Amino acid sequence: MQDGVAFAIFNHQGGPRGGNQFKAPNWWMGMFSRDVGSSKLTLTSMVSLDAATVGKQGYREIFQVGEAFEGQPLIDHQHPHDLFMQLAAIWQTPLTEGTGFTIAGGPAGEPALGPVAFMHRASAAENPFAPLGHHTFDSTHIAFGVVTAAVDHGPWTAEASVFNGREPDEDRWDFDFGKLDSVSGRLWYKPSPRWEFQVSSGRLVEPEQLEEGNVTRTTASASWMQQAGSDFAAATIAYGLNATNHGRRGAVFVEGTRHRSGVSLYGRAEAVQVESDVLGAGVVTEHGAANNATVGAITLGAVRDILKWRGMEGGFGAQVTFHATPESLRATHGDDPVSFQIFFRVRPPAGVMGRMWNMRMSQPMARHDMAGMSGMK
Repeated sequence: MQDGVAFAIFNHQGGPRGGNQFKAPNWWMGMFSRDVGSSKLTLTSMVSLDAATVGKQGYREIFQVGEAFEGQPLIDHQHPHDLFMQLAAIWQTPLTEGTGFTIAGGPAGEPALGPVAFMHRASAAENPFAPLGHHTFDSTHIAFGVVTAAVDHGPWTAEASVFNGREPDEDRWDFDFGKLDSVSGRLWYKPSPRWEFQVSSGRLVEPEQLEEGNVTRTTASASWMQQAGSDFAAATIAYGLNATNHGRRGAVFVEGTRHRSGVSLYGRAEAVQVESDVLGAGVVTEHGAANNATVGAITLGAVRDILKWRGMEGGFGAQVTFHATPESLRATHGDDPVSFQIFFRVRPPAGVMGRMWNMRMSQPMARHDMAGMSGMK
């Protein structure tokens, strides 16, 4: 299997912190599986050339905050992805007719924490930008060192991980290995092929480069998808909470995509609590509680496919984002700025099993999943 996407974007971010730019975020993922008796061995890789096509500072996205650049907090930008986003091996074996065991890990991968990462969610398939709540939900999808064990039975899957929870540095071409001192657990419930629910929690040891202290992250999400050939509709709703030494910050989003006859319509609405001192002045709070502020954003977009060649898919798209600015950030970010993007999107040919949407590193074997579904009919 393979999947991926590349966007060529004209990006306009509104307000005093905004600006115009051309960027090209991208990623590609490949997976090779082979049956070994009744078990299965899978090798996965995921790479991105963001470091070259987006740059070390990433692309402009007002109200976004997370990671660091040149020793300062990276604000109003979404950081680029590392060259190696995933290099992992997965061993899956049946324990009984309806129960399976999975062990997965590698030098780069994702721990059992949060919903499916935004790049792989079908509900966000056409949106070229990361959610503002990325660092509340799925920022750990690139962990340089991770081991995950999972047991699945019918519609249930329980996972646990040990991993390096420290965020990558701004050199995106190398590995940033560290101790496997962070832990997480996640429980999935899939009552039917269309619905999937998860709750998860993890303790990230010293994840921030510029802020001391651990983070306890807790998330819950529900996702739905219906597909008929190349047409599909998908939606996800999620809530997340980061508990830090400087207080608690939560986020919520709901997003959806509908693709039919070569036309996609999509949207995302989110509310995110941010540290206004960091986002407003670039100041990391060292002592006491942070000054939290809630940012709102609604994004609406559409894509029209115009190119299909040997399985490749190309389309033109546009989206607009309306922001709700909290009072504490109006002086720096303006009164409810509006941003928009115009882009061309291209995807490589899908494999015989389709796109790798809604997939995660420790996914159960298909036979167990289907056995669980048949038992629910």
